Amino acid sequence: MFAQTPAAAAHADPLNFDPTVRAAYDRFYNLDYDAALKLFNDVAQAHPNEPMAWDYVLMVTIFRELYHQDLLDTTYYAHDNFLTSKRSVSITPAVREQIEALTNRVTGQCDARLRANANDTNALFERGYAKGMHAAFVTLADHSYSSAAHQGLQARNDSEAVLKLDPQYADAEMAIGIQQFAVASLPRLLRIVVGIAGVGGSKEKGLEDLRISSAHGVVTGVESRTALSLFLRHDGRYPEALVVQRGLAEQFPHDYLFRLEVANLLKDGGQGLPAIHEYEAVLSDAFKKGFFVDPRLQMAWFGLADTQRGQNMINEAALNYVQAAEQPNCSDWLRKRALLNAGEMYDLLHKRDEAVKLYGRAAAPGGDQSQADAARKLLKNPYTGK
Repeated sequence: MFAQTPAAAAHADPLNFDPTVRAAYDRFYNLDYDAALKLFNDVAQAHPNEPMAWDYVLMVTIFRELYHQDLLDTTYYAHDNFLTSKRSVSITPAVREQIEALTNRVTGQCDARLRANANDTNALFERGYAKGMHAAFVTLADHSYSSAAHQGLQARNDSEAVLKLDPQYADAEMAIGIQQFAVASLPRLLRIVVGIAGVGGSKEKGLEDLRISSAHGVVTGVESRTALSLFLRHDGRYPEALVVQRGLAEQFPHDYLFRLEVANLLKDGGQGLPAIHEYEAVLSDAFKKGFFVDPRLQMAWFGLADTQRGQNMINEAALNYVQAAEQPNCSDWLRKRALLNAGEMYDLLHKRDEAVKLYGRAAAPGGDQSQADAARKLLKNPYTGK
Protein backbone atom coordinates (compact mmCIF):
# COMPACT_ATOMS: atom_id res chain seq x y z
CA MET A 1 0.00 0.00 0.00
CA PHE A 2 2.79 2.42 0.95
CA ALA A 3 6.16 2.91 -0.68
CA GLN A 4 8.29 2.27 2.39
CA THR A 5 11.81 2.08 1.01
CA PRO A 6 14.50 4.34 2.51
CA ALA A 7 14.53 6.23 -0.78
CA ALA A 8 10.79 6.90 -0.58
CA ALA A 9 11.04 7.96 3.07
CA ALA A 10 13.46 10.72 2.09
CA HIS A 11 10.86 12.27 -0.20
CA ALA A 12 7.72 12.37 1.95
CA ASP A 13 6.46 13.60 5.30
CA PRO A 14 7.72 11.24 8.05
CA LEU A 15 4.22 11.19 9.53
CA ASN A 16 3.09 9.08 6.58
CA PHE A 17 5.07 6.17 7.99
CA ASP A 18 3.50 6.27 11.43
CA PRO A 19 1.98 2.83 12.29
CA THR A 20 -1.37 4.39 13.22
CA VAL A 21 -1.49 6.25 9.93
CA ARG A 22 -0.80 3.06 8.03
CA ALA A 23 -3.50 1.20 9.98
CA ALA A 24 -5.95 4.02 9.26
CA TYR A 25 -5.23 3.88 5.54
CA ASP A 26 -5.88 0.14 5.61
CA ARG A 27 -9.35 0.82 7.04
CA PHE A 28 -9.89 3.64 4.53
CA TYR A 29 -9.15 1.39 1.57
CA ASN A 30 -11.65 -1.12 2.88
CA LEU A 31 -14.26 1.67 3.04
CA ASP A 32 -14.46 1.47 6.83
CA TYR A 33 -14.62 5.24 6.96
CA ASP A 34 -15.69 5.53 10.58
CA ALA A 35 -12.81 3.39 11.84
CA ALA A 36 -10.35 5.22 9.60
CA LEU A 37 -11.61 8.60 10.79
CA LYS A 38 -11.22 7.61 14.43
CA LEU A 39 -7.60 6.57 13.87
CA PHE A 40 -6.77 9.65 11.80
CA ASN A 41 -8.35 11.88 14.43
CA ASP A 42 -6.10 10.22 17.01
CA VAL A 43 -3.11 11.08 14.82
CA ALA A 44 -4.30 14.68 14.41
CA GLN A 45 -4.79 15.11 18.15
CA ALA A 46 -1.27 13.78 18.75
CA HIS A 47 0.17 16.05 16.01
CA PRO A 48 -2.14 19.11 15.97
CA ASN A 49 0.42 21.36 14.26
CA GLU A 50 1.11 18.94 11.41
CA PRO A 51 -0.91 19.84 8.29
CA MET A 52 -0.57 16.31 6.93
CA ALA A 53 -2.43 15.00 9.99
CA TRP A 54 -5.40 17.23 9.14
CA ASP A 55 -5.13 16.26 5.45
CA TYR A 56 -5.86 12.70 6.53
CA VAL A 57 -8.98 13.81 8.40
CA LEU A 58 -10.09 15.96 5.46
CA MET A 59 -9.63 13.05 3.06
CA VAL A 60 -11.85 10.67 5.02
CA THR A 61 -14.46 13.36 5.73
CA ILE A 62 -14.81 14.20 2.04
CA PHE A 63 -14.83 10.68 0.69
CA ARG A 64 -17.18 9.35 3.35
CA GLU A 65 -19.69 12.04 2.39
CA LEU A 66 -19.28 11.43 -1.33
CA TYR A 67 -19.79 7.71 -0.75
CA HIS A 68 -22.95 8.29 1.27
CA GLN A 69 -24.26 10.48 -1.55
CA ASP A 70 -23.65 7.70 -4.14
CA LEU A 71 -21.12 10.04 -5.76
CA LEU A 72 -18.30 7.52 -5.85
CA ASP A 73 -20.11 5.43 -8.44
CA THR A 74 -17.72 6.17 -11.28
CA THR A 75 -20.40 5.46 -13.88
CA TYR A 76 -21.67 8.93 -12.99
CA TYR A 77 -18.56 10.77 -14.14
CA ALA A 78 -16.68 8.38 -16.40
CA HIS A 79 -18.27 10.25 -19.30
CA ASP A 80 -18.64 13.97 -19.95
CA ASN A 81 -22.43 14.10 -19.53
CA PHE A 82 -22.01 14.61 -15.79
CA LEU A 83 -20.79 18.13 -16.63
CA THR A 84 -24.33 19.09 -17.63
CA SER A 85 -26.17 16.99 -15.06
CA LYS A 86 -28.99 18.65 -13.12
CA ARG A 87 -28.40 16.35 -10.19
CA SER A 88 -29.25 17.82 -6.80
CA VAL A 89 -26.98 16.84 -3.90
CA SER A 90 -28.10 17.54 -0.35
CA ILE A 91 -25.18 17.91 2.04
CA THR A 92 -25.81 19.12 5.57
CA PRO A 93 -24.41 22.50 6.61
CA ALA A 94 -22.47 20.79 9.41
CA VAL A 95 -20.56 18.58 6.95
CA ARG A 96 -19.87 21.50 4.63
CA GLU A 97 -18.58 23.61 7.51
CA GLN A 98 -16.33 20.78 8.64
CA ILE A 99 -14.84 20.34 5.16
CA GLU A 100 -14.25 24.09 4.81
CA ALA A 101 -12.73 24.33 8.29
CA LEU A 102 -10.36 21.42 7.69
CA THR A 103 -9.30 22.78 4.30
CA ASN A 104 -8.64 26.21 5.79
CA ARG A 105 -6.75 24.68 8.70
CA VAL A 106 -4.40 22.77 6.40
CA THR A 107 -3.80 25.68 4.05
CA GLY A 108 -3.28 28.08 6.97
CA GLN A 109 -0.71 25.83 8.62
CA CYS A 110 1.07 25.28 5.32
CA ASP A 111 1.09 29.00 4.52
CA ALA A 112 2.71 29.68 7.89
CA ARG A 113 5.41 27.09 7.25
CA LEU A 114 6.08 28.44 3.78
CA ARG A 115 6.49 31.95 5.11
CA ALA A 116 9.22 30.58 7.33
CA ASN A 117 10.72 28.40 4.60
CA ALA A 118 9.57 28.82 1.00
CA ASN A 119 11.30 25.57 0.08
CA ASP A 120 9.37 23.35 2.49
CA THR A 121 8.39 20.56 0.11
CA ASN A 122 6.08 18.85 2.60
CA ALA A 123 4.13 22.05 3.21
CA LEU A 124 3.83 22.68 -0.54
CA PHE A 125 2.60 19.15 -1.17
CA GLU A 126 0.18 19.15 1.76
CA ARG A 127 -1.37 22.48 0.76
CA GLY A 128 -1.82 21.25 -2.81
CA TYR A 129 -3.22 17.94 -1.56
CA ALA A 130 -5.89 19.74 0.47
CA LYS A 131 -6.84 21.99 -2.45
CA GLY A 132 -7.01 19.02 -4.79
CA MET A 133 -9.35 17.14 -2.47
CA HIS A 134 -11.52 20.20 -2.01
CA ALA A 135 -11.66 20.62 -5.79
CA ALA A 136 -12.90 17.04 -6.13
CA PHE A 137 -15.57 17.71 -3.52
CA VAL A 138 -16.99 20.86 -5.12
CA THR A 139 -16.88 19.23 -8.56
CA LEU A 140 -18.92 16.21 -7.55
CA ALA A 141 -21.13 17.67 -4.84
CA ASP A 142 -21.79 21.14 -6.22
CA HIS A 143 -20.93 21.04 -9.93
CA SER A 144 -18.89 24.15 -9.14
CA TYR A 145 -16.53 23.77 -12.05
CA SER A 146 -14.97 27.23 -12.00
CA SER A 147 -13.99 26.97 -8.34
CA ALA A 148 -12.81 23.39 -8.83
CA ALA A 149 -10.73 24.31 -11.87
CA HIS A 150 -8.93 27.09 -10.01
CA GLN A 151 -8.30 24.95 -6.95
CA GLY A 152 -7.07 22.14 -9.17
CA LEU A 153 -4.69 24.56 -10.85
CA GLN A 154 -3.41 25.73 -7.45
CA ALA A 155 -2.84 22.09 -6.47
CA ARG A 156 -0.93 21.56 -9.70
CA ASN A 157 1.18 24.68 -9.13
CA ASP A 158 2.09 23.58 -5.60
CA SER A 159 2.97 20.11 -6.85
CA GLU A 160 5.11 21.46 -9.68
CA ALA A 161 6.94 23.61 -7.13
CA VAL A 162 7.57 20.48 -5.04
CA LEU A 163 9.08 18.62 -7.99
CA LYS A 164 11.34 21.53 -8.88
CA LEU A 165 12.78 21.30 -5.38
CA ASP A 166 12.72 17.50 -5.18
CA PRO A 167 12.19 15.62 -8.46
CA GLN A 168 11.77 12.34 -6.56
CA TYR A 169 8.80 13.51 -4.46
CA ALA A 170 6.51 11.10 -6.33
CA ASP A 171 3.30 11.95 -4.45
CA ALA A 172 3.34 15.37 -6.12
CA GLU A 173 2.91 13.76 -9.54
CA MET A 174 -0.74 12.90 -8.80
CA ALA A 175 -2.22 16.42 -8.74
CA ILE A 176 -0.28 17.33 -11.88
CA GLY A 177 -1.47 14.21 -13.67
CA ILE A 178 -5.10 14.72 -12.73
CA GLN A 179 -5.04 18.36 -13.76
CA GLN A 180 -3.17 17.67 -17.02
CA PHE A 181 -5.73 15.07 -18.05
CA ALA A 182 -8.75 17.05 -16.86
CA VAL A 183 -7.72 20.24 -18.68
CA ALA A 184 -6.98 18.34 -21.89
CA SER A 185 -10.40 16.68 -21.69
CA LEU A 186 -12.39 19.91 -21.34
CA PRO A 187 -13.84 21.54 -24.46
CA ARG A 188 -12.17 24.88 -25.24
CA LEU A 189 -15.38 26.81 -24.58
CA LEU A 190 -15.69 25.31 -21.12
CA ARG A 191 -12.06 26.20 -20.38
CA ILE A 192 -12.92 29.82 -21.20
CA VAL A 193 -16.07 29.71 -19.08
CA VAL A 194 -14.23 28.42 -16.00
CA GLY A 195 -11.34 30.81 -16.55
CA ILE A 196 -8.46 28.47 -17.41
CA ALA A 197 -8.26 29.06 -21.16
CA GLY A 198 -4.50 29.57 -21.08
CA VAL A 199 -3.68 26.49 -19.01
CA GLY A 200 -2.00 23.66 -20.85
CA GLY A 201 -2.98 20.03 -20.60
CA SER A 202 -2.03 16.71 -22.10
CA LYS A 203 -3.86 13.43 -21.61
CA GLU A 204 -0.79 11.28 -22.20
CA LYS A 205 1.37 13.42 -19.93
CA GLY A 206 -1.35 13.21 -17.27
CA LEU A 207 -1.51 9.43 -17.53
CA GLU A 208 2.28 9.18 -17.30
CA ASP A 209 2.34 11.38 -14.18
CA LEU A 210 -0.29 9.13 -12.62
CA ARG A 211 1.73 6.04 -13.45
CA ILE A 212 4.71 7.54 -11.63
CA SER A 213 2.72 8.39 -8.50
CA SER A 214 0.99 4.99 -8.73
CA ALA A 215 4.32 3.21 -8.66
CA HIS A 216 6.28 5.40 -6.26
CA GLY A 217 3.88 7.58 -4.27
CA VAL A 218 3.93 7.13 -0.51
CA VAL A 219 0.33 8.17 0.16
CA THR A 220 -1.09 8.73 -3.32
CA GLY A 221 -0.31 5.36 -4.90
CA VAL A 222 -3.80 3.89 -4.53
CA GLU A 223 -5.57 7.15 -5.36
CA SER A 224 -3.40 7.54 -8.46
CA ARG A 225 -4.27 4.05 -9.67
CA THR A 226 -7.94 4.81 -9.09
CA ALA A 227 -7.68 8.01 -11.14
CA LEU A 228 -5.65 6.23 -13.80
CA SER A 229 -8.34 3.56 -14.18
CA LEU A 230 -11.07 6.20 -14.36
CA PHE A 231 -9.29 8.27 -17.00
CA LEU A 232 -8.53 5.21 -19.13
CA ARG A 233 -12.22 4.30 -18.87
CA HIS A 234 -13.18 7.84 -19.85
CA ASP A 235 -11.19 7.44 -23.07
CA GLY A 236 -12.53 3.96 -23.83
CA ARG A 237 -9.23 2.21 -23.09
CA TYR A 238 -11.00 -0.58 -21.24
CA PRO A 239 -8.36 -3.35 -21.38
CA GLU A 240 -5.75 -1.03 -19.86
CA ALA A 241 -8.19 0.21 -17.24
CA LEU A 242 -9.12 -3.36 -16.33
CA VAL A 243 -5.51 -4.27 -15.65
CA VAL A 244 -5.22 -1.38 -13.19
CA GLN A 245 -8.61 -2.03 -11.60
CA ARG A 246 -8.14 -5.76 -11.19
CA GLY A 247 -4.89 -5.02 -9.40
CA LEU A 248 -6.72 -2.76 -6.94
CA ALA A 249 -9.52 -5.30 -6.43
CA GLU A 250 -7.02 -8.08 -5.79
CA GLN A 251 -5.06 -5.96 -3.33
CA PHE A 252 -8.22 -4.81 -1.53
CA PRO A 253 -10.84 -7.56 -2.07
CA HIS A 254 -13.05 -6.08 0.66
CA ASP A 255 -13.23 -2.67 -1.02
CA TYR A 256 -16.72 -2.66 -2.47
CA LEU A 257 -15.98 0.15 -4.93
CA PHE A 258 -12.85 -1.48 -6.36
CA ARG A 259 -14.74 -4.73 -6.91
CA LEU A 260 -17.70 -2.91 -8.43
CA GLU A 261 -15.50 -0.98 -10.82
CA VAL A 262 -14.22 -4.21 -12.39
CA ALA A 263 -17.83 -5.03 -13.31
CA ASN A 264 -18.40 -1.47 -14.59
CA LEU A 265 -15.38 -1.71 -16.86
CA LEU A 266 -16.46 -5.05 -18.27
CA LYS A 267 -19.89 -3.55 -18.96
CA ASP A 268 -18.55 -0.43 -20.65
CA GLY A 269 -16.05 -2.54 -22.59
CA GLY A 270 -18.85 -4.52 -24.20
CA GLN A 271 -18.33 -7.71 -22.20
CA GLY A 272 -21.94 -8.04 -21.12
CA LEU A 273 -22.07 -11.61 -19.84
CA PRO A 274 -18.76 -11.42 -17.90
CA ALA A 275 -19.99 -8.11 -16.42
CA ILE A 276 -23.22 -9.75 -15.27
CA HIS A 277 -21.20 -12.52 -13.63
CA GLU A 278 -19.00 -9.92 -11.91
CA TYR A 279 -21.96 -7.89 -10.60
CA GLU A 280 -23.54 -11.07 -9.29
CA ALA A 281 -20.28 -12.05 -7.58
CA VAL A 282 -20.09 -8.64 -5.89
CA LEU A 283 -23.69 -8.94 -4.70
CA SER A 284 -23.07 -12.49 -3.48
CA ASP A 285 -20.11 -11.31 -1.40
CA ALA A 286 -22.12 -8.34 -0.15
CA PHE A 287 -24.60 -10.71 1.46
CA LYS A 288 -21.81 -12.45 3.38
CA LYS A 289 -21.75 -11.02 6.88
CA GLY A 290 -18.86 -8.60 7.34
CA PHE A 291 -17.38 -9.07 3.86
CA PHE A 292 -17.90 -5.42 2.90
CA VAL A 293 -18.36 -2.43 5.18
CA ASP A 294 -21.60 -0.55 4.37
CA PRO A 295 -21.93 -1.67 0.73
CA ARG A 296 -24.14 0.65 -1.31
CA LEU A 297 -26.00 -2.18 -3.02
CA GLN A 298 -27.97 0.16 -5.26
CA MET A 299 -24.82 0.74 -7.32
CA ALA A 300 -24.42 -2.96 -8.06
CA TRP A 301 -28.12 -3.58 -8.69
CA PHE A 302 -28.25 -0.59 -11.06
CA GLY A 303 -25.10 -1.66 -12.92
CA LEU A 304 -26.41 -5.21 -13.21
CA ALA A 305 -29.75 -3.95 -14.53
CA ASP A 306 -28.02 -1.69 -17.07
CA THR A 307 -25.97 -4.62 -18.31
CA GLN A 308 -28.99 -6.91 -18.53
CA ARG A 309 -30.79 -4.20 -20.46
CA GLY A 310 -27.94 -4.16 -22.95
CA GLN A 311 -28.23 -7.93 -23.28
CA ASN A 312 -32.00 -7.65 -23.95
CA MET A 313 -32.78 -9.32 -20.62
CA ILE A 314 -35.67 -6.92 -20.13
CA ASN A 315 -37.56 -8.70 -17.37
CA GLU A 316 -34.40 -9.18 -15.27
CA ALA A 317 -33.39 -5.55 -15.84
CA ALA A 318 -36.81 -4.32 -14.70
CA LEU A 319 -36.60 -6.31 -11.47
CA ASN A 320 -33.08 -5.18 -10.69
CA TYR A 321 -33.70 -1.50 -11.38
CA VAL A 322 -36.48 -1.79 -8.80
CA GLN A 323 -34.04 -3.54 -6.44
CA ALA A 324 -31.71 -0.55 -6.78
CA ALA A 325 -34.52 1.91 -6.08
CA GLU A 326 -35.69 0.02 -3.00
CA GLN A 327 -32.35 0.03 -1.18
CA PRO A 328 -32.84 1.93 2.10
CA ASN A 329 -29.67 4.01 1.79
CA CYS A 330 -30.13 4.89 -1.88
CA SER A 331 -29.68 8.55 -2.76
CA ASP A 332 -32.78 10.25 -4.16
CA TRP A 333 -30.95 10.89 -7.45
CA LEU A 334 -30.08 7.26 -8.03
CA ARG A 335 -33.48 6.06 -6.80
CA LYS A 336 -35.32 8.21 -9.34
CA ARG A 337 -32.97 7.16 -12.14
CA ALA A 338 -33.65 3.54 -11.26
CA LEU A 339 -37.41 4.12 -11.12
CA LEU A 340 -37.40 5.82 -14.51
CA ASN A 341 -35.38 3.01 -16.09
CA ALA A 342 -37.55 0.35 -14.46
CA GLY A 343 -40.62 2.06 -15.90
CA GLU A 344 -39.07 1.93 -19.36
CA MET A 345 -38.49 -1.81 -18.97
CA TYR A 346 -42.09 -2.38 -17.91
CA ASP A 347 -43.28 -0.41 -20.92
CA LEU A 348 -41.25 -2.74 -23.15
CA LEU A 349 -42.87 -5.67 -21.34
CA HIS A 350 -46.29 -4.09 -22.10
CA LYS A 351 -47.02 -3.67 -18.40
CA ARG A 352 -48.18 -0.09 -18.72
CA ASP A 353 -49.89 0.16 -15.34
CA GLU A 354 -46.68 -0.81 -13.54
CA ALA A 355 -44.65 1.56 -15.71
CA VAL A 356 -46.97 4.48 -14.92
CA LYS A 357 -46.61 3.88 -11.17
CA LEU A 358 -42.83 3.98 -11.47
CA TYR A 359 -42.82 7.11 -13.66
CA GLY A 360 -45.06 8.78 -11.11
CA ARG A 361 -42.55 8.09 -8.36
CA ALA A 362 -39.67 9.34 -10.55
CA ALA A 363 -41.59 12.56 -11.28
CA ALA A 364 -42.66 13.13 -7.68
CA PRO A 365 -42.02 16.65 -6.31
CA GLY A 366 -39.33 17.18 -3.71
CA GLY A 367 -35.79 15.91 -3.65
CA ASP A 368 -33.83 15.40 -6.84
CA GLN A 369 -35.67 16.57 -9.96
CA SER A 370 -33.16 15.60 -12.65
CA GLN A 371 -35.38 12.75 -13.92
CA ALA A 372 -38.70 14.56 -13.55
CA ASP A 373 -39.07 15.95 -17.08
CA ALA A 374 -38.31 12.60 -18.72
CA ALA A 375 -40.68 10.82 -16.35
CA ARG A 376 -43.52 13.26 -17.07
CA LYS A 377 -43.12 12.71 -20.82
CA LEU A 378 -43.27 8.96 -20.33
CA LEU A 379 -46.42 9.31 -18.26
CA LYS A 380 -48.05 10.65 -21.45
CA ASN A 381 -46.46 8.32 -23.98
CA PRO A 382 -45.08 4.81 -23.40
CA TYR A 383 -41.38 4.12 -23.86
CA THR A 384 -40.71 2.26 -27.11
CA GLY A 385 -36.91 2.28 -27.34
CA LYS A 386 -34.48 -0.13 -25.70
